Amino acid sequence: MATQYPDDFKCPISLEIMTDPVILSSGHTFDRSSIQRWIDSGHRTCPITKLPLSEPPSLIPNHALRSLISNYTLVSLPKPQSHPEPQTLISTLTAPSSPLDSKLVSLDQLTRLSKRDSALRRRLTESGAVSAVLNCVGLDDPCLQEKALSLLLNLSLDDDNKVGLVAEGAIARIVAALRGGSAESRAVAATILTSLAVVEVNKATIGAYPYAIRALVSLLRDGNGREKKEAATALYCYIEEICLEVLKEGVFEIGLGLLEDDNEKIRRNASSLIQVLRRKRSMG
Repeated sequence: MATQYPDDFKCPISLEIMTDPVILSSGHTFDRSSIQRWIDSGHRTCPITKLPLSEPPSLIPNHALRSLISNYTLVSLPKPQSHPEPQTLISTLTAPSSPLDSKLVSLDQLTRLSKRDSALRRRLTESGAVSAVLNCVGLDDPCLQEKALSLLLNLSLDDDNKVGLVAEGAIARIVAALRGGSAESRAVAATILTSLAVVEVNKATIGAYPYAIRALVSLLRDGNGREKKEAATALYCYIEEICLEVLKEGVFEIGLGLLEDDNEKIRRNASSLIQVLRRKRSMG
């Protein structure tokens, strides 16, 4: 985004930011190159006031304004950043000897880069990085776990990866985060389960995984607003496979209570869940 400079920093003649501001005898400031051209063209009046200039015209450096412009530029212009190559980030992430701080930086940058870059997501899965990401999900460091889950969510965006992530053991880590992670980790973990459910074969696998559904139900009952919303969405995706289990876990009653929630998205998700459960119950 271009830096917005104050109008006082612009030369009245060129309307460009002044690089060498000078003061005329009239008291007005101009960029030296612009006012010099004005004078060299034979003008002997101030371009603004039209009053006559001293002879010969004197140009006094405006050091104060020049300093202001220089400092404003240093503060306002973004410093150029050299981002490591994706392969360097992947190597840092997968190297057992990499310190946690370095892994955290790599996870953060890979998450941002991979959000809209399907080619990078393929590189990550083909390079063996998934195993390293899952290891980070399993660590006790909350920040590292949150970043790793966010990257895992990005990887799950591609249908080709959805089955592969389950095959690599992602469900165990995701469910563990659902049960014992931070609020952010629990919400992202539930979102990943929703993403993985797009592939039919995953539904039965995840639905049958020990504690997976129970963890989602706990999130629906006891979580914060975002957790409840994501849990309701995930449960809705798996409802055909797990209807009896969620009924036993009291999801119908929990959902009824959420119809009074202040969050409109939670109410809508809970309503969708209840409608399916009602239909299933009526079918016996």
